Amino acid sequence: MTDLFAKYDVPAPRYTSYPTVPFWTDSPTTDQWIDHLNKAFAEPSATWSLYFHLPFCETLCTFCACNTVITRDHGREEGYVDLLSIEWNLYLDRVPALTERPLLGVHLGGGTPTFFAKENLERILKPILLRTRIDQDRFEASVEVHPGHTTREQLSMLHELGFTRISIGVQDFDPEVQQLVNRHQPYEVTKSVTDSARELGFKSVNYDLIYGLPRQNPERFRETVEKTIELRPDRIALYSFARVPWIKPAQRSYKDEDLPVGGEKRALYELAREMLGLSGYVEIGMDHFALPDDGMAEAQRKHTLHRNFQGYTERRTTVLLGLGVSAISETPTCFHQNEKAFPVYERRVRSQEIPTLRGHILNEEDQRLREQILQFMTRFEVDLLPAQREDAKTFLQPMIEDELVRVTDHALRLTEKGTPFLRNACMFFDQRLRSQEQRPQVFSQAL
Repeated sequence: MTDLFAKYDVPAPRYTSYPTVPFWTDSPTTDQWIDHLNKAFAEPSATWSLYFHLPFCETLCTFCACNTVITRDHGREEGYVDLLSIEWNLYLDRVPALTERPLLGVHLGGGTPTFFAKENLERILKPILLRTRIDQDRFEASVEVHPGHTTREQLSMLHELGFTRISIGVQDFDPEVQQLVNRHQPYEVTKSVTDSARELGFKSVNYDLIYGLPRQNPERFRETVEKTIELRPDRIALYSFARVPWIKPAQRSYKDEDLPVGGEKRALYELAREMLGLSGYVEIGMDHFALPDDGMAEAQRKHTLHRNFQGYTERRTTVLLGLGVSAISETPTCFHQNEKAFPVYERRVRSQEIPTLRGHILNEEDQRLREQILQFMTRFEVDLLPAQREDAKTFLQPMIEDELVRVTDHALRLTEKGTPFLRNACMFFDQRLRSQEQRPQVFSQAL
């Protein structure tokens, strides 16, 4: 396997969308985006979910590739709450179905959502939740938190508003690794927030762990996994460290010799995978684990597992609407991203504009390939069109010879041995990436 990890550890997309963001070409105007939204909502069965990007963090975690604003000035909260309110009302004026079609989910991401005071989180959420049609039987609300910046009062308020899921950024419990990635987070703090969430009635606790961070080794990472198992989160996202210093210059501070790579890096994942499996966790899709009675595991069994810009989710909605700086939205036929530069986002929203930066209108081939990639990423097998079969055998020949995938007369299947190479196999469907003679340096390594 070590040779295979070296062979296939190439830059590859994570396929939370197709086309992937670097290959968005047919960008919609704001009017076109609104038209795609209204067409999606015209379907009587249409549902939607809502994402808020809350970008503020007090310190920069150097592993993070998210769009963040580093500040200790909590006075900025009030202005950002106002911006989200304006943006929401701009949509209400042009997409009336937002108050008519059932809302199935809300997610607060960042940044550090719990940077915001309890009162300001309430100001963001209450006006929207009171005006929308919530499907109580299917509604799920979740929040990402940094344990060092989360209070019981914040969690209590969120639970009263219907939040039942919490995602805690752990990454690694080892103090030296934490120091190198600039994230001071004692085990006791993580345990305290976990206990508070459960006592308040949150039904699902997720931990984010990262493998491949500087100075990680099997002995140290084993201790992190042991501590994680001891706290028994319902879900675990075990992400590969995405080293993208051309996007996040702070990552240039790492010494190459401190970073596990290739087979050495993947061994950390396999160690955690074995330990979690022995502790009763089920592997979900790519880089996720859940207890058998968790909704994510149930979704995988029922084939309702979905993947979008937040990663794996239990269910799919017709529309994902993102509010806030850099937030990404999607319909069946269009992607849309807000301005990424905070001053530009603020100026445009205060000028009563939906802050369109870019997006992509999907043609028929995009839509078909998107569905195939989605199915392959969630079920590890997908039907092939007759015209794709010979191409698959040619493009995937090395992976077929290495017994990582199988191509039959009708389908492409990932083998158990091939599970670590899911991203590599998905590249077969990525016609936009394959058409590039020289691939741009925009993606992290596949492994």
